[in-house]
Amino acid sequence: MKTNTRIFTLLTFFYLIVTAVYGYWSWLASPEGDKKIEVIGTAAIGMLVFLSGFIAFYLGKTARNFTGPEDMPDANIEDGEAEVGFFAPWSWWPLMLGIGGALCFTSLAIGWWMFVIGLPLALVALIGFVFEHSRGQHAH
Repeated sequence: MKTNTRIFTLLTFFYLIVTAVYGYWSWLASPEGDKKIEVIGTAAIGMLVFLSGFIAFYLGKTARNFTGPEDMPDANIEDGEAEVGFFAPWSWWPLMLGIGGALCFTSLAIGWWMFVIGLPLALVALIGFVFEHSRGQHAH
């Protein structure tokens, strides 16, 4: 966690420098009579500053309360092999959810008629994915 925090903090400063360089470079490359900064690229790279800064902040706050085996210098490899979670390898719901989400996002480029197909598929797949262990053979 602490190493990840340092990496994202470094990325935050790197993106800050890159944003400034990109903005200045786009200003230099603009026509002589109309000096402007290219707003979209500068804003997009600038958002990376906030994104990596938020992740660094979250990991820093979490590292104070949680010490995993990755942060201990005397830890063994087998210390980090605890169960992560329960996953159903036979489930088809994630595939259906991915197809529904892909159709919804594809509709932004193709047309809204595809959103009408993708949204119900994504909603049914989401409900099925959430409740797959609440009914049928694998209910608890």
